[in-house]
Amino acid sequence: MKTINALCNAARRHAARFGLGLAASFATTAALAVKDLPGGPAVNQLDLHPAVTRIAVEQQWLHYFMLVLCTVIFIAVFGVMFYSIFKHRKSKGAKPANFHESTLVEIVWTTVPFIIVIAMALPATKVVVAMKDTTNADVTIKATGYQWKWGYDYIKGEGEGIAFVSTLDTTHRLASDSGHPPPMDDYLLKVDNPLVVPVNKKVRIITTANDVIHAFMVPAFGIKQDAIPGFVRDTWFRAEKTGDFYGQCAELCGKEHAYMPIHVKVLSADDYADWVEVKKKELAAKADDPAKVWQLPEMVARGQQIYGTNCAACHQANGKGGGAIKALDGSPVVLDADKAKQIAVLLNGQNGGAMPPWKHLSDTEIAAVITYTKNNWSNQTGQIVQPADIVAARK
Repeated sequence: MKTINALCNAARRHAARFGLGLAASFATTAALAVKDLPGGPAVNQLDLHPAVTRIAVEQQWLHYFMLVLCTVIFIAVFGVMFYSIFKHRKSKGAKPANFHESTLVEIVWTTVPFIIVIAMALPATKVVVAMKDTTNADVTIKATGYQWKWGYDYIKGEGEGIAFVSTLDTTHRLASDSGHPPPMDDYLLKVDNPLVVPVNKKVRIITTANDVIHAFMVPAFGIKQDAIPGFVRDTWFRAEKTGDFYGQCAELCGKEHAYMPIHVKVLSADDYADWVEVKKKELAAKADDPAKVWQLPEMVARGQQIYGTNCAACHQANGKGGGAIKALDGSPVVLDADKAKQIAVLLNGQNGGAMPPWKHLSDTEIAAVITYTKNNWSNQTGQIVQPADIVAARK
């Protein structure tokens, strides 16, 4: 009996500990749970994104209109069908009628669907035509898809001449690689350089790609346009409120498709003008003369910045790589005295796109990052690559 009582008491203690542990677990989960991301996905989201453009509003209206219309048709059709099955079942002695060729019925079942199709097509056509009207844009931006980042070139309007690359924030990539990312509201949506546009201005987005098919999509704006190598497509939006809005590449573009977010920052007219002024000053300060001859220490320092922004996510900060990503520390190509081999890899890519081409970087940036890899970790080669070497290789 004592043994049974001891077992029961032990069971109660374990149950109490389990209950407390479970409660603590729920409390911890609740405390760490992610919250809705303004301008991005919401927790347990079922509906479309809150619209911030007129086109997105019209798309949502069409969505609800079509849903209601299809629901009414569904209820009517299946209601008549189930009523007929129940009312005229054989067990109640119903006898099948023998008739055919009813002109009235044929007119009705032709006319009613025609009216329904017209009712659906007219508002949908109006919205589609508006979506394709990219004329009279205030700002025109070219969005180029790369494996796996976006390049933005402001080619017309306020900000013309500004160009930069937008890449997933390194901390988010490392968190994903760890397999145990901490809760983050903007997980895999944070970038180093968001696309910045003015509020209440028509922004035309010209899409293309450098390697494979990508797709530029921002749900809150109601836009989604494929970016195809060798072709240009376009779309547009006019954001009616300021804030941060998020999207992603919506075309399966390779193994790191999930690491290609879009972050659009909508600013007031004054704030946008200030951003344009600051950005142009930054770009002017970064502009490098490709004919300049650099010294090894300053080239390595410059390359360290480029590597941290563009390369560390895959090759790791220690240069060891991982999985299909080759190590740079001790790499025969990096150590080779023939610098043309590594230059070719940077310009053309290799391994079927696992290493994408980096032609969009400037000559100085490519020269700097190659020099950095040749003189970092155990790769103390003393070799230096000059921008002029990249210029020659591009020809």
